[in-house]
Amino acid sequence: MVQPRLVWFIALKDLKLFSRDRAALFFFILFPFLFVVLFNFILSDIGGEDDRLVFHLVTLEEETETALSHQIIAAMVTPDESSLRPGEPLIIEVDDYDELRRQVEEKELGGFLAFPEDFTESLFTYREAEIEVVADPEAVSYRAALYGLADGISSWIGAEYVVRGTITELAGEQAQDILESLEGQVITGEPLIGYTSDNTAGEVEAEQPSNYTISGYLVMFVFFAAALSAQAIVRERQNHTLERLLASSVRRSTLIGGIFTGTAAKGLIQIIIFWTVGILVFNVDLGLAPAAVIILSFLMVIVSAAFGVMLATLVKTDRGADSLATLAALIMAPLGGCWWPLFIAPQWMQSLAKVTPHGWANEGFNKLMLFGADFADVAPAMLALVVFTIIFGSIAIWRFRTAAA
Repeated sequence: MVQPRLVWFIALKDLKLFSRDRAALFFFILFPFLFVVLFNFILSDIGGEDDRLVFHLVTLEEETETALSHQIIAAMVTPDESSLRPGEPLIIEVDDYDELRRQVEEKELGGFLAFPEDFTESLFTYREAEIEVVADPEAVSYRAALYGLADGISSWIGAEYVVRGTITELAGEQAQDILESLEGQVITGEPLIGYTSDNTAGEVEAEQPSNYTISGYLVMFVFFAAALSAQAIVRERQNHTLERLLASSVRRSTLIGGIFTGTAAKGLIQIIIFWTVGILVFNVDLGLAPAAVIILSFLMVIVSAAFGVMLATLVKTDRGADSLATLAALIMAPLGGCWWPLFIAPQWMQSLAKVTPHGWANEGFNKLMLFGADFADVAPAMLALVVFTIIFGSIAIWRFRTAAA
């Protein structure tokens, strides 16, 4: 049976010791913002690049005066990349079909469009003309863009046939002159398909670095502080403070609850300071679901507190606790995306990050604060943190002891 009043007193004792430790206050509250300022500067250009689409076109037809595929490609190819506006695609003509296919198979290229050797003949004989889309199955977005481009070309060709038929019926003897003017549009290289870029949200701007540096270092230093609290727990075990508390009618469950509550309270103080400074000083945007950010932060504090108590049960000396806490922090923080945003890391590293609570917490924060996610989108991350809390807490309760071995 837990004794709530004694749990509160034990937690207050830990908070009082923490508030008197100036080195700890500096390291866990002020020091992280030095990293935030530094990495805000280093990562200031992430998200500011104009990642324009690049389409590669190739035709297998022989180049003749009547080969429509050559005329279509010539009209679509970008003559001057420097003249493109943000959002407009770059279209390149390539002569080697086999080389493009090799690049796609080796995942060097997302895909390309190919006109078959009978493309013009099929159109003139009113047979179905196909445009081949060759794409990497894993490049889902790029494959969709290629299909969109192919559909655009097909729609234009279909519209041309409708126009030609209508003109022939309505214009009579003047039809040939009008059709020749339409053909001139292709021959002179005037665009067959128009691309417009409506920048309703303004020009491409760099993502606010503090939106991921604040959350990343918040996760790192909250876990680091909780892990180092294991040293204080081990020290109290070595100097028999925990035994004396048990002798004074404090139950074991109350003792564990008080230590856990004190560690969690320190984490709550950290996140309150972090988010307050982040919003007021660094203009952090909590996204479309601020409540989800708060809940995710609270769950992170809970799992870090359980982690700190668990570490204390795995070591025998305070020096061992200090070493294990530091080692755990320096491994889990970069692995879990605290030092750099996970979304710029390779896929294998994003998957590996899921073995740590840091990875789930950072993924949730990034989704909420960078990609406009709502509460439901980060529910898996919240559930994962709850699972980690149960695992760490169960180990802590099972192995917790008040006397030095």
